[in-house]
Amino acid sequence: MKNILHIFLISCFSLTVISCAKRDHEHDSTANTTPDTTTINFVGGTASGFILTSADGTNWTLRETAPTNAIFDVIYANSKFVAAGEDGLILNSSDGTSWDNRTSGTSEALTDVTYGNSKFVTVGDSGTIITSSDGTSWDNGNINNTNVLYGIIYGNSKFVAVGDSGTIITSSGGTSFDNRTSETSETLRDVTYGNSTFVTVGDSGTILTSSDGTSWDNRTSGTTNHLNEVTYANSTFVSVGNSGTILTSSDGTSWENRPSGTTNHLYGII
Repeated sequence: MKNILHIFLISCFSLTVISCAKRDHEHDSTANTTPDTTTINFVGGTASGFILTSADGTNWTLRETAPTNAIFDVIYANSKFVAAGEDGLILNSSDGTSWDNRTSGTSEALTDVTYGNSKFVTVGDSGTIITSSDGTSWDNGNINNTNVLYGIIYGNSKFVAVGDSGTIITSSGGTSFDNRTSETSETLRDVTYGNSTFVTVGDSGTILTSSDGTSWDNRTSGTTNHLNEVTYANSTFVSVGNSGTILTSSDGTSWENRPSGTTNHLYGII
């Protein structure tokens, strides 16, 4: 199961901010960043399988869903919310209020979901990859790897997913993936794309970068703390991790530590 969940309500809380560009599809020109409804700008998922929505990020409404499985990620793309989680959980919604449970075809935990090339792609435990063109009907992808996959992004006309033991896989169509050499055995927790660069972060302060998703270079992070998530916005990469670690970079190559004011572990950044 994913152990660096996007957090923080009822022990785990996955949040997507609809009024801003979400990291999972911010570089796909076909993704929608504004929902049809003007009243829901934030959607979160909890460890109990509930959905929470908010117009302002301050006042939240609990939305019941039939499953009780933990929700690990939520995105908005192609005029639809899609949530993924424990035991192969897939939920979708057109308005963020009413949610439908969909058949994923797997019982593996689904840890992350992205959208690109007119396709939703979700990754998870045991190298699981499932794809969908509409968020409703899902098919198994093809990968020669059984390691847990923790993160996936679409950028530069390519899907890139990362996971255990330095796993990096790529695909142009989101269905058939190829293994890439990462030059690390550390677990990679997340991946993003910006400034024409893929950046992945992971355990022991690992940071790797690539211009094409195929060849990867190790970067000096200045920390040995686990890095749990990375995003790109406002011409800046930001990564967060254990013991209050916050790192920033303008190019993905040179990184600076920033004071966070906390020693608590940080798991999510948007």
